[in-house]
Amino acid sequence: VQSVVDDCAVMGKAIACEGRAVAPYRGRLSALRRALQNLIDNAIKYGHGARLRVADGADALSLIVEDDGPGIPEAELARVGQPYCRPAASRSRTTGGVGLGLSIANDIAHLHGGRLQLANRPTGGLCATLVLPRSPAVL
Repeated sequence: VQSVVDDCAVMGKAIACEGRAVAPYRGRLSALRRALQNLIDNAIKYGHGARLRVADGADALSLIVEDDGPGIPEAELARVGQPYCRPAASRSRTTGGVGLGLSIANDIAHLHGGRLQLANRPTGGLCATLVLPRSPAVL
């Protein structure tokens, strides 16, 4: 997690990070890094900034990325984890992309026996949570 935060800082994308894992997480490092980077990139692109929070428990490690952007229309929240799906509001030349970032993060979560949860924040913006079980699937 810290290396992703450090990489963002090098690229001029400052993100706040709080919390930490109480124990190492066993999984595919490059895949987990990709999933987290996709969530942070989306938060920065659509929410103009990102906050990262690490919540660890006996059953799961949660990596929570929040932003202050427009969020995703409720009717489209369930679909955006599918490949090539982009909400109507994000389809512009200025944002770019083809709708694979959340799909990749979702697939990586499932690879680890976890899930990607997306929810609009009551105060505005999106909360994307990568929930990784402490007893991951056989990788």
